[in-house]
Amino acid sequence: MFRATVIVFATLATSFSFAASALAQSQWPDNAFAIKKHDFGTVAVASKTEFRFPVYNPYTQPLHIQTVRRSCGCTTPIVETEYIEPGQTGSILARFNTDTFRGTKGATLTVVVDKPFFSEVRLRVDGYIRSDMVFHPGAIEFGTINQGDTASKTTRVLYAGRSDWEIADVRSNVPWLVPSKKLLTRSAGRADYELTVAVREDAPTGPFQNEIIVITNDTKRPEVPFPVSGTVESPLSISPQAIAFGSLKPGQKIEKRLVIKGASPFTIESITCEGWDVAFPQATVAKTIHIVPATFTPTDAEGPQKVTVLITTAGDQSVTAKAILTADIREE
Repeated sequence: MFRATVIVFATLATSFSFAASALAQSQWPDNAFAIKKHDFGTVAVASKTEFRFPVYNPYTQPLHIQTVRRSCGCTTPIVETEYIEPGQTGSILARFNTDTFRGTKGATLTVVVDKPFFSEVRLRVDGYIRSDMVFHPGAIEFGTINQGDTASKTTRVLYAGRSDWEIADVRSNVPWLVPSKKLLTRSAGRADYELTVAVREDAPTGPFQNEIIVITNDTKRPEVPFPVSGTVESPLSISPQAIAFGSLKPGQKIEKRLVIKGASPFTIESITCEGWDVAFPQATVAKTIHIVPATFTPTDAEGPQKVTVLITTAGDQSVTAKAILTADIREE
């Protein structure tokens, strides 16, 4: 009797184990692939159009992506992380081939996983590649920009079609990335624009991947994205990057705590700002992080202010960091 009972419990335990495993395998795509669909919207010919699908490994064993099949040549899948460790996140890049395809396109990307168990997951991308509008080059890549510096690059927008077509506006979703447009030529249903993208001095440190939205006077698909990327880096950084004081009177003191970080230990030689007196306690011990209670006093500054705060370290290997100070200096 006892032996029969043990066998029954063992059978039940095995059944529950298989059921739990089957349930985990059935649910794992939702846990691993938080995003399974992406719509590129309307894009121009030759524009660099990509999207990264994040892949999370919820298991205690490494996850291996064996391959990714595509249903259409309009999209090229790239496995950026073949092995994903437990608790880590990798990615699959979907590249829309705007240089060779036109019109409404879409592809199903079948991800084949063979470890820790075999499974297939389907991802989907869609978009519309308009044939009358070309970006040259198809993306702006700034590379590395020193923090506090400005940079700008241009691309051309070539159009062939309606005689009254125009770019009505260009917009950015971040304030430190500033786009502008300029009509170069127009004739016989053709238009040639120059699109300039500038990175302001208050851009935050780190890599960025953004889009500039080109807004045309088309009624059906007026918005066309354009990719912009780069990295802002500095051996010295200051937080906050934007110091806003609001309204102040001439000579009024105001304190701001600054967090200054360096790649190696340092001391601060000076903090300067044109039109302002800046006082701060001098530190004699070199550290990689300084928390500085700096006192700002407007001396020669008058009216609306947007000036650079410059921090300089001491020593032969001196480096600098910049922040932007804004204020309005008025008697009343």
